[in-house]
Amino acid sequence: MFDRVFIVVLDSLGIGHAEDAANFGDSGAHTLKSVMSARPKLPNLAQLGLFNIKKAELLDFAVESPKGCFGFAEELSNGKDTTVGHWEIAGLISKQALPTYPDGFPKEIIDRFCKENNTQILCNKPYSGTEVIKDFGDEHVKTGKPIVYTSADSVFQIAAHEEVIPLSRLYALCESAREILAGEHGVGRVIARPFLGDSGNYYRTGNRHDYSLEPTGITLLDRLKESGLDVISVGKIGDIFAGRGITERFPTKGNSQGEEILLSMADRDFKGLCFVNLVDFDSVYGHRNDISGYAKALEQFDGVLGEFISKMRDNDLIIITADHGCDPGTAGTDHTRENIPIIAYARNIKSMDLGGFKGYTCIAKTICDIFNIENDFHGESFLKTVTKGGDRHVENA
Repeated sequence: MFDRVFIVVLDSLGIGHAEDAANFGDSGAHTLKSVMSARPKLPNLAQLGLFNIKKAELLDFAVESPKGCFGFAEELSNGKDTTVGHWEIAGLISKQALPTYPDGFPKEIIDRFCKENNTQILCNKPYSGTEVIKDFGDEHVKTGKPIVYTSADSVFQIAAHEEVIPLSRLYALCESAREILAGEHGVGRVIARPFLGDSGNYYRTGNRHDYSLEPTGITLLDRLKESGLDVISVGKIGDIFAGRGITERFPTKGNSQGEEILLSMADRDFKGLCFVNLVDFDSVYGHRNDISGYAKALEQFDGVLGEFISKMRDNDLIIITADHGCDPGTAGTDHTRENIPIIAYARNIKSMDLGGFKGYTCIAKTICDIFNIENDFHGESFLKTVTKGGDRHVENA
């Protein structure tokens, strides 16, 4: 049936607020709707059925005869960040929210970090990543103290000028923080945020590195690797899963590099999964409220998608999805609790409306079905529906 499966996560491309969005302060959020206000040209995504998803309420952009299978999934995990979103795609539901620090990290954590690394720190508050280097960059350059900050997500971030704190030292600081932040303070990610430039003109570089909490249970990646299949990660996938369940890893510095690797994988022989994250949608555009930039990046991916489709083999399946929302049209800059698109395409499947799924885990269930892997992941596979045709029980379609 399928020998190669490609999951492409358009990081943060939510398609409308979830039913429980009010609990997260995200009523009315709709990342894709905000992006479409810039009227990007997305012929390939449209042809696969992105705008035919009724739940997204963007039927003005829909095509009459889509070529892909299309639907949506609701998140079951207690969170709206990268870590829990990707873990749920891979079959792992996080019922307990990862810790966040709206008032900064507690004194005992900061004191231990400073003592173990013989340093003092700046900030220790929730902050926008670009604003924090604007506000603390000069003092950092003058004193050499790393800038420690967080956000609405479960993250401990360290910003440092590459000419003040070399990358090797910054990464060592992050590794130390990752060891400290365990147990009740086990944040989802410790993130190195290097930057360059001069006063008033600081800018973040592409040398970011994430140090993730190891998944708290078995994931799709573990099951695939145990079965002797290839599990190829592109972008920050390797970091999100702390390297677990992965057979080959391709880190990237942005969408363009990730898209190039995706195209190269279409020409390569392997059996198993190629799992791709395109991070710029979230980190460069969503968090910066840059609707125009988000739209242009989506246009660029749409062009790459067309090229990828032309390279697809008869035994290939591509699943295009997201991990949460980050609505650039809202006043805030944080992630938003949204449903995600489920777009599936292969040369030998019939187009249809898949409707709604309870849990991003439907993706893990489907891939396990493809490779005949026993699992106890929650949710429903859509493999038989897309390969044999016919209707499934459609929720909130």
